[in-house]
Parts: sequence; structure tokens; C-alpha cells
Amino acid sequence: MCGIVGYTGVHQAAPILLEGLEKLEYRGYDSAGIAVSGTDREGNPCIEVVKAKGRLKVLCEMTDNGRSVHGCCGIGHTRWATHGEPSVANSHPHYAKNKRIAVVHNGIIENYQEIKEKLIKEGYVFTSETDTEVVAHLLDKYYTGDPVDAICRLMVRIRGSYALGILFQDRPGEIYAVRKDSPLIVGRSAEGNYIASDVPAILKQTRTVYFLKDMEIVKLTADGVAFYGLDQEELERSFEEIHWDTEAAEKGGFEHFMLKEIYEQPKAVRDTMSPRIQDGKIVLDELGLDEETIRGFARIQMVACGSAYHVCVSAKYVMEQTAGIAVDVDLASEFRYRNPVLDPHTLVIVVSQSGETADSLAALREAQKRGFLVLAIVNVVGSSIAREADSVFYTWAGPEISVATTKAYSTQLVAVYLLAMHFGRIRGVLDEAACGRMVEELQQLPQKIERILEEKERIQWFANKFSHSRDIFFIGRGLDYAASLEGSLKLKEISYIHSEAYAAGELKHGTISLIEDGILVIGIATQPELFEKMISNMVEVKSRGAYILGITSYGSYSMEDTADYTIYVPKTMECFMPSLVVVPLQLLAYYVSLGKGLDVDKPRNLAKSVTVE
Repeated sequence: MCGIVGYTGVHQAAPILLEGLEKLEYRGYDSAGIAVSGTDREGNPCIEVVKAKGRLKVLCEMTDNGRSVHGCCGIGHTRWATHGEPSVANSHPHYAKNKRIAVVHNGIIENYQEIKEKLIKEGYVFTSETDTEVVAHLLDKYYTGDPVDAICRLMVRIRGSYALGILFQDRPGEIYAVRKDSPLIVGRSAEGNYIASDVPAILKQTRTVYFLKDMEIVKLTADGVAFYGLDQEELERSFEEIHWDTEAAEKGGFEHFMLKEIYEQPKAVRDTMSPRIQDGKIVLDELGLDEETIRGFARIQMVACGSAYHVCVSAKYVMEQTAGIAVDVDLASEFRYRNPVLDPHTLVIVVSQSGETADSLAALREAQKRGFLVLAIVNVVGSSIAREADSVFYTWAGPEISVATTKAYSTQLVAVYLLAMHFGRIRGVLDEAACGRMVEELQQLPQKIERILEEKERIQWFANKFSHSRDIFFIGRGLDYAASLEGSLKLKEISYIHSEAYAAGELKHGTISLIEDGILVIGIATQPELFEKMISNMVEVKSRGAYILGITSYGSYSMEDTADYTIYVPKTMECFMPSLVVVPLQLLAYYVSLGKGLDVDKPRNLAKSVTVE
């Protein structure tokens, strides 16, 4: 969940490190630090470490935006605390004894406590509460002049997940890095070489990258990159080109990344569906699943975390109705520990924006260990989940910087729709004509999202009115309930308002006791067969003092007889409604957070990519 960046080359390192960390601050922002390899007053090699508690801007001010720290080789880190409270002492980088090694780390060392106790007995002194300091001291213990040998010995000793950036005092100009279960990329350019946790950190400097694999070590110098395995033998590796538009990782005139990414949804949705629709037909040859294999699936098991899990809840309704196949949905953190009983003919689908989500990656490995075929729906090309899955569906959302996901969620929904229609046609649930009508309607979604965005002022006005609410409840049925889950999560993530989503039919089973005068209840009713039942549920809470925001489609104007305020979205097929309903819910969360004066893109206690359990 932390962010790592490193550079060695012909330029001063510190300004480049700080610029890269700014692009990674969505991964953690309770403290930051840099370590630069240089020389002391006597001209001897040394590693200068500067770190600060708080947002990155504090570190930038301390170092005059990096200009006061000299040296052309360094590593940097922005932290999301796991061990030890946010403080200067707990910030990265961490020194080893005599300051001859500096380390930055993303991940968790699971056996750090037992290693720490042994190192203390050997005379090592710890100055922080972190698990990372164990890495620095253990490297010091193993280091006899060969960095790769020390790192290999370290890897054998520690358990857990890690991406490490390492400087050795007596190896000026060199950066060493290694990963296991935490993301790390290597960048190459004519002016130097880089490591980073994610592409946006180095996109301005280079588009030539390599996605480091588990248990691989990399050595960077100003003019070269070398890769090693655990056996210390050098490896041959090839780089690839990143084709993202550089501006995609910038705000582009918007006040916040979240608002920019909300507005990017029409394009992201279009980019995800367009390559897969040819002459009005869905073409998913990229999956490598032939028709016989698809017809042979008896069930689908979907696994994800957070917003991706909410996509899976929607997918259950859509896949079962459209493809005629039973779908089970699990939180990845539960799936991997509950010893699930799966039909031998089950397809496991793992959904993740980053492709590095720790619990989802572990669930994927558990499924493959049991012999199941795994299809991944991911956004990041070359990510761990994408590499390890048997089949991959890329969503092409582009870089998503705001911690609260928007366009990645929307593109995952589109991926689910395409899969459901593709499976439905092959399994004989959808005939060609019905599938064709669905494709036509699907292709209208981007412009319908644009229409919703044109009316954002009505949502903004309402959000300002309720920005100081203490409790907000969402209710819905069917796919509207699935959309409610995501709307509630968006609101609580960035506004810190207590929010819950309930299946409206469950209100009488205890939940309705929470309703009192003035509480905002957001009722979503876009499913025609369930509309009247939803109205009845809304009447129930209104009679107990709730203020009702109704969300429905154009034409369902009877909503205004019950709701105190109504937001309309364009009509589409029922199965595609989550893609439209979520947009006003995203805008509502954004404007409530803005009205409270909060940091929309960097909500407290959260980070973008959850790479630890």
C-alpha cells in the first residue's frame, strides 16, 4: 500500500524522487522520505536520509523540492502505516547499523518479531516500531560486499510480502530492488534507470518498463539494468512500451482526480467495449476460452474486494439472467480461508483494478492450486493477477489516481456485461437477435453517462444541503441493491459519514429501527418489476421521518409522489442500469466531501492499492 520510487542516472535524484512520489501519494500519505547516495564533507561515500511525517509537501518544503539533497542516485517512499503510528522514526527509508544500508519497503514482513528478537540479542539497536527496520539490519548482517548474495540470503529468511528498494553505501550509483507479492516495475531511459510501485511515477521520464516478477532481483546503474534469480544467476529480461497518454495521469484542469475520473467514464467505457464489438457482435478471442469450454462450466465463482466486489454482486444478477449459469460471489479475504466447496466445472473470476490486491491474488492462487481455471478482470497490464491468471480481460480504464474508484468500477461492469452476453449466446440462452439488441443498447451507455454529467449541478445542490448528515442509508432491490452498495461505499470512503446499504426487502427485519426524523434515505428504483415494491419501502421509511432522495429512470415520474427530491437517469435495459445509477452516486459522494472541505483524492486511513492483508 506504500509507494516506492528510485532513480540512478545523470540528473540530481532528489527532485525526480519527489516528483515520482507525488504521483504515488495515492498509495500512502501519512509520511514520506528519501535516501540519496552521495559523499560527505571528506569526500567519502554516504547515504543521506531525509524524512517527514505528514503529506509529501512537508518533505518537499524541508528539501527545497529536493534541491538541497545532492546525489544522482536515490530511493524514495510514501507511507501507509501498517506497523507503528505515523512518525518520523517510523517513516521510510530505514538505515542499517552504521548507516551503510538504506531500505524502503512496501508490504508486510510476517516473521519480523522473531527476527527482531534475535537481532537485538546480537547487538542490533532498533529505532522504530516498523517491520521494515528488520530488513535493513538483516541485510547488514548478511552483507559481505556482494549485494545480490545478501539479498538472496534475506529472501530465504523473511516471510510475507515485500517490494524493496535498497542502497548500499559502498556501492554508489547503484540501486538494488526485489519483490514478492508486492508490485514493482523497472523503467529504462537514456538519462537513467528507475524503479517504482506503479507506472504513473515514472511515466514522465520513460515509457520503457519491465514488470518485476516474484523473487526477482534487479540491479540498476546509471547506464544499465541487470536481473538475477534466487540462485544469483543473471536473467535475460525484455522491456515493453507503455502507451498511456501522459496527461491521463494528470488532473487536466480538474480540481481533483476523482472528478476528472468521473468525467473520463464515457471514454473509459467506450475504450473497454469497442475492441470487443465487431460488426455488432461480441468477440472475446483474447480470453482463449473456446465454446466447448464455456458450455462446460456448471458454475461461476466470483472473488474480489471493495468496489470490485460490488461489481461481482451486480454480475451475479446479470450473469444468471443473461447466461443462465449459477454465480456465487465471495469477498477474497473470506474465500481464501473458508475452504470453499466448488463444483469441478467451476470458472473462477477474480476482479481487481490494480491486479495487485493481496487477498484477490491469494484467492487466485488458491483456486489454481485446487485445479480451477481462473479468469481475471483487471486494469493494469502486466500486474501480478494478470500474469498469473489463466485468462485475462483487460478493462482499459487508463490510470486511476483517486483512492475512491470510479472509472475502474464502471469498466469492470462493462467487462461483466460483455462476458454475460458472450456466454449467454454460446450457451443458447440468448439468440443472435437478442444479443444484437443488447449490444446496440450497450453501445449507447457512454453518451447516456455524458447526459447525466451534464446535470451535475442538481446533484451538487442536493449534496451541499446534506453534507453535514450524520447517518445516510441506501435501499434498493435486485441490481439497484448492488448499486446501493457501491454508492454507500463511495460516500463513507471520502465524506466519513456513516452510511449503509440495505436490500429494501430487509427493512422490516430490524433495520427500520434506525430510521428517525431527518435521516436521509436514498432509494434507488430502476427495475420496472420491482418499482412498486420499492415505492412501498420508501413510504415505510418516510412515515418514520426520513427524508427521501429517489433515483430512477426518466418516465418513472410517480417517484415524485413519494420522494422529497428525485434524480433521473436515462433509460436503458435493466441489466445495464448499474452503469448509469452509479454516476449520480459518485457525484453525490464527491460533492458531499467537497462541501465538508475534505481531501477528496486522499481520504484518511485509505490507500489506492491494497497490497497487504
